[in-house]
Amino acid sequence: MNRLNGKVAVVTGAGRGIGRATAKLFAAEGAKVAVLSRTPANVDAVVADIEAGGGTALGVVCDIGDGGQIKAAIDNVVAAYGGVDILVNNAFDPSVPNSSIIDLSSEQLQRNFETGPIAYLRMMQACYPHLKASGEGRVINFGSMAGVIGLVGYGPYNMAKEAVRALTRTAAREWGADKITVNNVLPLAQTWGAAADVPPAANALARYGSPEADVAPVVLFLASRDGQFLTGSSLTADGGAIIDSAR
Repeated sequence: MNRLNGKVAVVTGAGRGIGRATAKLFAAEGAKVAVLSRTPANVDAVVADIEAGGGTALGVVCDIGDGGQIKAAIDNVVAAYGGVDILVNNAFDPSVPNSSIIDLSSEQLQRNFETGPIAYLRMMQACYPHLKASGEGRVINFGSMAGVIGLVGYGPYNMAKEAVRALTRTAAREWGADKITVNNVLPLAQTWGAAADVPPAANALARYGSPEADVAPVVLFLASRDGQFLTGSSLTADGGAIIDSAR
């Protein structure tokens, strides 16, 4: 407990799934959490959950596909809490249809990049001076094992998520002197629909991960002092999906 005591954390896509689980765990560990999501009702619900548990949270409605909203959101957080120590780039627009490479349109690719690596970069740039001032800044981005293995039929998604990995490695090298660690998490978690509608997980553990039990604790490790010597890495919280794909 209290591994993030006194820290200010920004979590994007915090209205549901992995982002929600991460925001709630961070608050339980003592962080002041900025809950970012483009859906006001989801923001309010997560903030209420955190406050009901005795935590501290600030709800910020933000569409990460809009650079102006990103700047305004971080300005809001800094005005409320005085800085930013931890940034979790989790948000991504899941509504963009995927396709094979031969059928890939520039519009599909553009939206995947706007809400993926471009949005992550903008968020990192907005938070950078505050992360540097922290003296132990943390950035945790979200990639995907789909991009690593080149999952068939997911061309635009794969390309965007692999760009996030490249951004992560580059920032880790450039920001290391500022005592900022930058890492990437590649999860495989059940964050949608009813269990009956979800196909079996293709991984070594033969199950999907839980956002609360399996993925958020990995993010916490990277955000805390326990993970202070890890940077530029991609942690595959996927139950062995990457190694299973090689069989």
